[in-house]
Amino acid sequence: MRDAMRIIAAALAFFATLSLAACGSQPEPRAPLVLAAASTQEAMTEAAKTWAAKGNLEPTLSFAGSGALARQIATGAPADLFVSADTRWMDWLDSTVPLREGSRAIVATNSLVLIAPNDSDVSFPAKGDWADALGNGRLAIADPIAVPAGRYGKAALISIGAWDQVKDKVAQTADVRAALNLVSRGDAPLGVVYSSDAVADHGVRIVGRFPDESHAPITYPIAIPARSQTEGIEEFRDFLLSPEGQSIFAKYGFGPPPIEGSAEEAEPEG
Repeated sequence: MRDAMRIIAAALAFFATLSLAACGSQPEPRAPLVLAAASTQEAMTEAAKTWAAKGNLEPTLSFAGSGALARQIATGAPADLFVSADTRWMDWLDSTVPLREGSRAIVATNSLVLIAPNDSDVSFPAKGDWADALGNGRLAIADPIAVPAGRYGKAALISIGAWDQVKDKVAQTADVRAALNLVSRGDAPLGVVYSSDAVADHGVRIVGRFPDESHAPITYPIAIPARSQTEGIEEFRDFLLSPEGQSIFAKYGFGPPPIEGSAEEAEPEG
């Protein structure tokens, strides 16, 4: 009987050891991977660090133009959260790679501005004076086809009657931050960016703001791809939408999400 008890005890110890070894061989939890529009870089970086300071895994952030990021996710990038600079790319992604039900929301808004280098004395060109304002330089603007900032910018320039004057003097960039950098370095005399971009770079100044009605409302939708299995991503999404997360976006020049049911809640095509 005593021998039988020893055998049982040894067997239990063996299986307990196997269980501990199995637990020890489990992979470390993976930090969430967040693909976010280039214009959100400072706000998202601070939000991720603030989230980590609360004892959570710090999300890994990757920034680029919204179109490039959406295509990466559609072709298999293991993104856990997508932050787009407009609804069109989010809609496209939703039709290509399903998004987790109930995860889509607007996290921020923005406005469009014309910038110049800090040492420039140029003012917002009057109608018909854009070519003179540019001189031998070019207007820095993100790709008007693939990048939301470029699309908003082109629409605004068309609306105020300036596009025909500048379309042959455009320095087209891969994303809005590249346009910002051209102006900040003095390689372009003027640029079209978001107001949050101008806040982020002390090498530029805001020359003027484009009327809100000159372009579609600038909204930032976020969503979790349905295939994401990373723990904690829903909580990080909720943090971005919380008052604390919203205060971080406001710090970097973003506006709050539109009030539910308002005219700006859905971005019109165009």
